[in-house]
Amino acid sequence: MPTPHIESREGEIAKVVLMPGDPKRAQFIAEHFLKDAVLVNDVRGMKAYTGMYQDTKVTVFASGMGIPSMGIYAYELYHFYDVDTIIRIGSCGSYQKELNLYDLILVDQAVTDSNFSESFANNKTDIVSSDASLNQLILETASSYQQKITKGAIFCSEAFYHIADQTPWQIEKYHCLGVEMESFALFTVAKALGKKASCILTVSDSLVTKEETTSEEREKSFTAMMKLALETVSRIK
Repeated sequence: MPTPHIESREGEIAKVVLMPGDPKRAQFIAEHFLKDAVLVNDVRGMKAYTGMYQDTKVTVFASGMGIPSMGIYAYELYHFYDVDTIIRIGSCGSYQKELNLYDLILVDQAVTDSNFSESFANNKTDIVSSDASLNQLILETASSYQQKITKGAIFCSEAFYHIADQTPWQIEKYHCLGVEMESFALFTVAKALGKKASCILTVSDSLVTKEETTSEEREKSFTAMMKLALETVSRIK
């Protein structure tokens, strides 16, 4: 059962996986929200924990940074470990002045200028959707305890740093709310394999106001997003 990137044995990974980018965020969630959490992967320091949230078995598995890393872990989890659902819980930079630090975004479409879809599935596209039924459950869960969340498109970038003074045209065309680096790969792999995927993001910095959070805050302070994802998992039938 172990793959080149995952050492977990059969049965150690739940059918539903939450995927933060940061291994330390995965550890924080396991220690603060899961009961009887067990470390089930530490290959390359990409930590994964399986435990119980209320009466539901859930795995929290770090994806690392960027489209290639997410593509690897999403594929191996879906294909080799028979995972049904992955919810990415990450951070993003906001393009909209109406979005403040710590606001939540539900991604319904991931937009990119990457050629990942063409390389992975011979499908040249710059936009892919998340799972509509899973998104609806997230929205219903948020509403049940008055958690504000904004649904919309996100730009998924190949590069964190840019030295070229050129904004990708897809950002304006698809009215992207912000930018991150993993969702397009997750949605693409899920769609190709007939699986479910969604993405909840916390605004960690604003590209409008230039406000930003610290690395420690990104690791430990995104509890509203963590709670929403876990509460959603507990409602999956």
